[in-house]
Amino acid sequence: MLYDITRTIRPTMHVWPGLTPYHAEPMLQITEGAAVNVMTLTTTAHIGTHADAYYHYEADGKYAAEMPLSHYIGRCRVVTVTRNEGALLLEDFAQVDLIGGERLLIHSHVSNLADEQWPEEIPYLSVELIEYLAKLDYKLIGLDSPSVDAYDSKELPCHHALQQHKMVNLEQLMLRDVPDGDYELIALPLKLDLACASPVRAILRTLTQ
Repeated sequence: MLYDITRTIRPTMHVWPGLTPYHAEPMLQITEGAAVNVMTLTTTAHIGTHADAYYHYEADGKYAAEMPLSHYIGRCRVVTVTRNEGALLLEDFAQVDLIGGERLLIHSHVSNLADEQWPEEIPYLSVELIEYLAKLDYKLIGLDSPSVDAYDSKELPCHHALQQHKMVNLEQLMLRDVPDGDYELIALPLKLDLACASPVRAILRTLTQ
């Protein structure tokens, strides 16, 4: 069974304040006599469900095209948290065994919001949680929140901690109606040079027994 955990990109989708919203501009249209429909798309690299590149927060970091593909595909664990805002700590995962996982997808109240809604309150990562998962050899952490750090953070400690541990992240996942458990994740970033992030088509596939 497949679960599509990607937000649908529409012109009405809310983006991070100040960034470029999604716009599809027709260049050729069949209804106007052209043989094909051709569109020009403009938007932020951080539109909808996306993978941050290290270049997003490190001056000499890797672009989206250079990020390690193996981190974005493979076994993952979906876990629901009850915290609606603030840093996620180990105590927020007391109900689940994180040992043996490779990738963690965190399901919060944000998945219940429509694509057009911007969450006023979000749970985000903590350096404590990242360091714990790094010791367990996790490769990726994904959230349904728009950021792995607090909205008002200038130092971005969680972004930097992920890079320091050679981990990657996904943001703005859609985990509504996905039962907690283990799956195969496929969420590959596009091979975009010079890009600070890339939209992904993220899916979960149930594991065969």
